[in-house]
Amino acid sequence: MTDDVLRDLARRAGIVAEWDDFAGKPHVVSPDTLRLVLGALGLPADTSRELSATRRQLSKRSSLADLPPLITGVTGRPTRLDVGGNEALLAELVLEEGTARSISLLPARGRLRIPAIAETGYHRLRVENREIILAVSPARCRSIEDVVPDPRLWGLAAQVYALPHRYDLGVGDLASVATLARSAGEKGADAMALSPLHALSAAEPERFGPYSPSSRLFLNPIYAGPALVLGEAAYAEAVESINPSHVAPGQLIDWPAAATAKYGVLRNLFERFLQGSEWNGPAGADFARFRADQGTILRDHACFEALQVAMMPRRGWRNWPADLQNPRSFAVAAFADAHAEEVLYHEFLQWVTDRSLGEAAAQSRMAGMRIGLIGDLAVGMDPSGSHAWSNQHDVLLGLTIGAPPDLLNPTGQDWGLTGFSPRALEQNGYGPFIAMLRATMRHFGGIRVDHAMGLTRLWLVPEGHSPADGAYLTYPVVDLMRLLALESVRHNVVVIGEDLGTVPEGFHEMMEQGGIHGMRVLWFERDKQASFLPPRGWGNTAVAMTSTHDLPTVAGWWTGTDIEARHQHGRLGKDVDPEETRREREMDRPRLWSAFTREHVTEGAIPPPDNPERVVDAAVKFVAKTEAPLSLIPLEDLVGQKQQPNLPGTVAEHPNWRQRFAVEASVLLEQEPAAHRVESVASERPRQ
Repeated sequence: MTDDVLRDLARRAGIVAEWDDFAGKPHVVSPDTLRLVLGALGLPADTSRELSATRRQLSKRSSLADLPPLITGVTGRPTRLDVGGNEALLAELVLEEGTARSISLLPARGRLRIPAIAETGYHRLRVENREIILAVSPARCRSIEDVVPDPRLWGLAAQVYALPHRYDLGVGDLASVATLARSAGEKGADAMALSPLHALSAAEPERFGPYSPSSRLFLNPIYAGPALVLGEAAYAEAVESINPSHVAPGQLIDWPAAATAKYGVLRNLFERFLQGSEWNGPAGADFARFRADQGTILRDHACFEALQVAMMPRRGWRNWPADLQNPRSFAVAAFADAHAEEVLYHEFLQWVTDRSLGEAAAQSRMAGMRIGLIGDLAVGMDPSGSHAWSNQHDVLLGLTIGAPPDLLNPTGQDWGLTGFSPRALEQNGYGPFIAMLRATMRHFGGIRVDHAMGLTRLWLVPEGHSPADGAYLTYPVVDLMRLLALESVRHNVVVIGEDLGTVPEGFHEMMEQGGIHGMRVLWFERDKQASFLPPRGWGNTAVAMTSTHDLPTVAGWWTGTDIEARHQHGRLGKDVDPEETRREREMDRPRLWSAFTREHVTEGAIPPPDNPERVVDAAVKFVAKTEAPLSLIPLEDLVGQKQQPNLPGTVAEHPNWRQRFAVEASVLLEQEPAAHRVESVASERPRQ
């Protein structure tokens, strides 16, 4: 078998064997990488026999028996099946609500097609000896315009861990979120976007990056707000019982210390819950309902958490004894039985955190927010985490998600995450993807899809290889976007897609057609001469922002703090002269100030680099003047912070995900300069 045969099989499996880099230079993926990616997809290709077997698996479908268990369609449009046929077939359609009717599958251009279905939902199509789920979606996700016609809304973007409150134990939580949401809603905000709340590892508090979740189906108990669920008195008593050291606002978060304190309080609350009247009261009944509703996936996650503690210091379930690596093994069942109370404790943590989020979301709506809280959906998951252990066949074990080489990252990026296998998604009726969407949308009024381009392709790196040795793997984007639209409308959730960076051709248009709002960020909205575009040039379909967690704050950009940080940690890019970068910033400052003065959001002489206050004032108002349906202002810009929350490409060198605001969430928007900036945004975008 030649490399040409291997490349043909890779192409049919959705692997892009040739690609162009950021400079337009063509690259050819090595045969070794192609074999490793094929192997992770369950398509071994190391020998001639394996290549032949893989070729048979990838042969085109020819009959109804070959169709996957779930197919997607759009309401009001016929659904074309990937099955040949020249004669009509009689079928039965059972709608999700139970009504059945006869339909005919009609031939068209050599393929059978299902007639247009008006009702959205997960219906059952019975034809010959098959029953297939027909997921009929609306044409578009729920949009901001669906919430408020002709909107010009505004909101905040907040890193949850950064929000202090009296009993926060060193890290912000959902009680802080509820407080800030009430304050923002009363001032006219309609949304508050949050950093990811996904479950991390309770056994490894030093691994606190919010975009590296153990599971996207569950939440991080560090963010639980027990006072919202069990009452302020019970929580305060539990806090006092462990006597934690006080962590003042403004100090950097010590995640291991904060985790020790928070889990100590949660353990205390759990023991009191079991022994007290709550167990037999309404709270106990609600906990029982939660456990029943979540079922096996909750028990698997809780069992994994308990096992992780027992297996430390062995990191990662692939380093556990072989009989514990299988979640369905007798050994795992025996462990769960022997440690039933510990498993119950981790289920309790998820219940308290889930109900905390539900209460915070409810308070945002009671404060007048018409969108409410916006959750963040990470692009992948930790291959050593709960989801990868519980559902090993769903994910691409042996491959990690990253990015190919570019100007700032000449060797590429490896984010250390794994993702869903597109073949497994199709074979499993997209169940893992649907479950993830439902878990993410559960309490939110909107979600932000991180690295939204992952709906159509991901750069995958074989473990142990350089990121430059990766390859793009395509995903069934049409099916994924239809399911996203269906779940969005069912949950009344607005969808925002993070579409910054290298975007596949046509993806922006696909997002717009699907009702997914993109993101427009001040630093990137420029013309061909590098001048900053006026607000009217930003368009009216995407969400407008001054910055994001991975980019400089306005004060940091103006002072050059971001340049110094990147230079210090070697993140300016290959052969980039820091002096040249500083000179470029010297040229950019007048461009930005000129854009501000033309829009009359400020006036007077350009401020010096060491005085960013007027610049931040102007930037906040400038972004509020865009025609975007939603303007989101990061809290870091409202308070004038110089350091950005995260410096991509660094781990411990920069205080990523550790910065706390200097005042409590209850007064954050009341104090200057944040109060003035909130007022200017609210006056530019008054609630109608």
